[in-house]
Formats: sequence, C-alpha cells, structure tokens
Amino acid sequence: MSEVWTMGELLVEIMRPRTGMTLCELGDFHGPFPSGATGIFIDTVARLGHSASIISGVGEDDFGRCLLDRFHSDGVNTDFIEVFANKSTGVAFVTYFEDGSRKYIFHWDGTPAVMAKTPEVQKIHGTGPRFFHVMGCSLMANKEFRQRVFETVELFAREGARITFDPNIRFELLGDRKVEEIVGPILRHCSILFPGENELLLLSGREDVESATAELFRQHPLKVIVLKRGSRGCTVFTPEGKEDIPAFEVKEVDPTGAGDCFDAGFLCGQLDGKSLDDSARLAAAVGALNAQAFGPMEGEINQESVAAMLDQGSTA
Repeated sequence: MSEVWTMGELLVEIMRPRTGMTLCELGDFHGPFPSGATGIFIDTVARLGHSASIISGVGEDDFGRCLLDRFHSDGVNTDFIEVFANKSTGVAFVTYFEDGSRKYIFHWDGTPAVMAKTPEVQKIHGTGPRFFHVMGCSLMANKEFRQRVFETVELFAREGARITFDPNIRFELLGDRKVEEIVGPILRHCSILFPGENELLLLSGREDVESATAELFRQHPLKVIVLKRGSRGCTVFTPEGKEDIPAFEVKEVDPTGAGDCFDAGFLCGQLDGKSLDDSARLAAAVGALNAQAFGPMEGEINQESVAAMLDQGSTA
C-alpha cells in the first residue's frame, strides 16, 4: 500500500508575518498553512516520489479541508485520516523573535489531531511497509493518544517496518512528565534516530555528543543516529564511526518544518538505495529548500528541485 507511514497530529498553522511580533498584540496573522510535524513529514515523502500514508484526524471544517486538499494534491494516501463531524481541526499559532527563538500556542488536545486510533491489523497485514516514522511531539498531547501511537508502532514493527524516530521534543508541551515515559517505548524499537543536540544529551543522560551516541547505541537497537545541527549541517553516526555532512547555504526565510522535511529526505534516500552519507546530503537539500519559503511545508520540494540543489554542491 505505502512504503512510508506515520501517525500523529495534523494542524493548521497561523503565523505572525514578521519577527518580533508577540502573540498577545493586535496585528496581522498569515495562514492557514497545512502543518503538524507528521503532516509536513509525510507530505514531503510524497513530493519526493514515494508512497506515503498518515494515520490522523481532522475536523469536518475548512481547516480540515485545507489539509486534505493539500495531501490529495501532493499524493499522500488519506484513507487513514478520519474526518470528525462536530469537531474542530487542531490549530497552532506561532511567532518568531530576532534571536531565532519562537513561541507557540497550541489548540490540539481534545481535537481530531490526537483522536486517531490504531488501524485494524487486517488493513495493514501483508502491505509491506518499509518505514514507520514517529515524531516526539505527537506523544505529548495526552496519555491516551500516546498509548495508541505505542500500539501502532508495535503493529508496524510486527509487519516488518523499520521504526524511525525524531524526538522533536517541544519543551513547552513536556510539563512535569519524564522523557523516558514519553519516548522509551519508541526507542526500544527504533532503527534510525533523528535528534537535535539537546535532545541527544537529554535522551542519553550524558554531557557530550560522543558519549551520548555511544550510550544510546548501547541501550537501544539503533543502527543509525543522524544528529541534526541546523545551519551547521548534520553528523551521521553508526556504531562503527561517524561522518559530518555540511549544510547548504541558503537564505533562510522560515525554519519551521525544515527538520521534518530533512527526516523525509533521509528516508527517501534510503528507499532510493543511497548510502547513509548520500541520504544525509539529500536530506540537507530538502530541509534547505523548505527553509527558503514562508510556511511550515511551503518549500518547492520535488525530485527535480532537490536534484538541482545537489548538483550545485553549494554547501557551507
């Protein structure tokens, strides 16, 4: 059915048009933009030419139609997106500041964004999924949805999918919950991990990158850790060694979603038979393309644009 699957929140994003605007002041917003980390990820997979499905939910409203129309246009399978009558689609409001920080107001707990259920086994059995990707932010809305994601991971692991995980820890959503409670059941199945540096240290309990990666390889069945460093590129770690991959030099307009697109690019590189390093280069190109556009998944991402950027070789 689909090579790549994910499960998690679908939102529309309403954004301040300029940096430095607080969310409490009177002023303009732009949107709605189709969003949600899992939505950005899976739409990018489809735009890169691979079959893609998402398990999620939207309301029977215009924001839900905004998401569904985008997925239909880009080729994402929407058979597992439930449309809830009399429910409102999830929304996130976001603003950026001059120092690069950002602030969100989320309206998603209690919305269809976190109401999807684990699919019936017979609908997945025998379909040959290659990857099932989890975003950490999808685990933070509430305990019930988190448990359903855990159950779905178990289902896809039994069906032979490789479990991949971007911790994507939104500290404003973590509250007083322990990280192990949130991510432990995913890491026990995880094959490829996509952390940022702070997340890597947090997950490992170590204070430097080298010992952190060694500890995570020791504790979990990980084959690859792709450490995302933003404008500094990424580092691909395996138990045998590491390789630094530089970032592409582009004019950043909006970093939202670039990391989610990066994940999609890396997994598509693996599906295309590329090496780990070449998959990381492809991922860096995809993330850079998205960062050049305003909006969480508005970058001009397709096979041709990615190939052109890779041909340029204009890395930092």
